[in-house]
Amino acid sequence: MASLAPGQSRPAAPSAAATYDAVIIGAGFAGLYQLLTLRDKLGLKARVLEAGDGVGGTWYWNRYPGARCDSESYYYSYSFSDEVQQEWSWSERYPEHGEIRRYLNFVADKFDLKRDIQFNTRVASAEYDAAANLWRLRTEAGESLSARFLITAVGCLSSANIPNIAGLERFSGQWYHTGRWPQEGVDFTGKRVGLIGTGSTGIQAAPVIAAQAAHLTVFQRTANYSIPARNGPVGPEELREIKANYAAIREKARGSTNGHPFDIAEDSPLDLDEPARLARYEAAWERGGLRFRAAFRDLLTNKAANDTASDFIRAKIRAIVRDPRVAEMLTPKDHPFATKRPPIDTEYFETFNRDNVTLVDIKATPIESITPTGIRTSEAEYPLDIIVFATGFDAMTGPLLAIDIRGRDGLSLREAWSAGPRTYLGLQVAGFPNMFTITGPGSPSVLTNMPVAIEQHVDWITACIGHMRRQGLQRIEARPEAAERWVAHVNEAANATLLPLANSSWYLGANVPGKPRVFMPYAGGMANYARRCAEVAANDYEGFVLAR
Repeated sequence: MASLAPGQSRPAAPSAAATYDAVIIGAGFAGLYQLLTLRDKLGLKARVLEAGDGVGGTWYWNRYPGARCDSESYYYSYSFSDEVQQEWSWSERYPEHGEIRRYLNFVADKFDLKRDIQFNTRVASAEYDAAANLWRLRTEAGESLSARFLITAVGCLSSANIPNIAGLERFSGQWYHTGRWPQEGVDFTGKRVGLIGTGSTGIQAAPVIAAQAAHLTVFQRTANYSIPARNGPVGPEELREIKANYAAIREKARGSTNGHPFDIAEDSPLDLDEPARLARYEAAWERGGLRFRAAFRDLLTNKAANDTASDFIRAKIRAIVRDPRVAEMLTPKDHPFATKRPPIDTEYFETFNRDNVTLVDIKATPIESITPTGIRTSEAEYPLDIIVFATGFDAMTGPLLAIDIRGRDGLSLREAWSAGPRTYLGLQVAGFPNMFTITGPGSPSVLTNMPVAIEQHVDWITACIGHMRRQGLQRIEARPEAAERWVAHVNEAANATLLPLANSSWYLGANVPGKPRVFMPYAGGMANYARRCAEVAANDYEGFVLAR
C-alpha cells in the first residue's frame, strides 16, 4: 500500500459523471508527472485513475524475485525538480522494485499528488462525444467521468502476456505471472519450480529463485544475450559527485540516442585489430550494464560489426557454463546482439552450473500441455509445485487495447490498429481528438531510458494544451496523412538498423499470437525525435488539426 502524507486521506470516488479538464490513466512515472504539470503549471482540474492501490505504474505490479531496473538509478529518475534530485539518495547502482516505488511515493507525497489520484480504479471504456467535445469514461465499477482531454499513461510494459497453454486450469500447484506478482511475495523454499521465459524478466528471476527452490526448471524458447550488471551500493562520494553534476548529466542524457548520459565510442570494432577489439569488449564486460552497447558506434547498424560483439558474448557464455551441452543451448544464434531488448544480469549464466537447475529447450521439445502435476513437453514431463510465467507483456499496444477506446463516429482503437499501430509522433491517433498517448507506439519509448522519454512527452503535451488554452482552441487531432507519413518514417528508421532482424522480438509484437508484426518503437534516436517534436510545435503544430 502506498504511503500517504501525514493527515492526508485517500480521495473519494468522483460523483456520477464528474467532469474534469483532463483525465490521466495510470499513476507511474508518466501519470504522476503529467498530473503535476497540468494541475500545478496550467491550473487544470485533473484526475488520475489508477488500477492499483498505490503509485508505481509498471513497478507497482513488477515485484518478482530479482526485479530491478536495467538503467542506472541516478538517471532512471525525474529531472524536473532539482530539490528531488538533491533530497533523494539511491542505495544501489540498479534500484530494485521496492526502492523505485519508495522513490515514486516520495515524489507523489512531496508534490501532494495523491489527493488527485483515484486508486483501485480500472478504466473499462472511453468514448469521444463529438457533440460535447468530451471524452466519456466508465470504470469497471460503473463510475462515469468526463474530460476535455484524455491522456493515457498506461505504460509500454503493463499488459501481462499469459500464454494459452492447454491444461493450466487443471494445474494443482500455484502459478504466477511476473508482471502480476503478489505483494506478499512467494516462498519457493523446498519447491519444484518451473520458469517459462528467458527474456529480461526470466534472466533476473532465475538466479534468485534457484537460490531458494529445491529445484528450478527453466523452459527456454529463445536463447538470449546478457551482460553482467555489476550491481552494488552507491557510495557517499559517488552520490555527492552525481548530485553536484546533475545539470550536465541530464543535458547529456537528453542529447543522446537512447536517453543515457554516457558517450558512444566513435570508432567501429572493424577499425581495430583483434587484440585491441577484444580488450575494448573485455573492459566493457567488466564495467557491465547497458554501456556495453556503447563500446563501438555501429553495433546496431553494421552486421559485421555486430558479429564481433555477438561472438564475444557467445564465447563468454561457453566459458561460464561448465556443461558444453547446456552452454550450447544458452548460446543465441538466431538474432544479432541487442536487436532484442538487451538484458543485464546478476550471475544468470552461472545459475546453470548449479546442481538444482535444469534447462529445457522448448523450441526443440515444445510444451504440449500443463498437467495437474507439472509441464509436459514433447519429450518428457517435469513435476512442479509452482509455475512462473516470465513471458513478458503485450507490449506498447496491449495496455491501450485492453480499454475499449472509441473515437470519432464510434471508431474503436482496436479497429484503427487492426493492421498495427498508427500514430503521429507516438502522441496522437487520427480519429481520436484530444487524446494523447504518453510514450505510445511510434515514439522512442522502450528503446530509451524511459524517464527521459516520459518527461519529453509530458512537457510537449503540457505545452500543447497550454497553447490551445491561450489561443481559445478546443480540439486537436492528428491528420491521417501526417500519421501515415510518420508510420513510414518509423519503418524507415527501424530498417536503417539491425533491429528488425530479431524475428522473435516483442518490439515486433512477436511474443503475442495473432498480433500484427509491426516494428513499434521509433529507432531514430531520442534526441532526433525530440527535435522533430519541437519543430512540429514551432510550425504551428504541423500535422495536427486545431479547432475552436
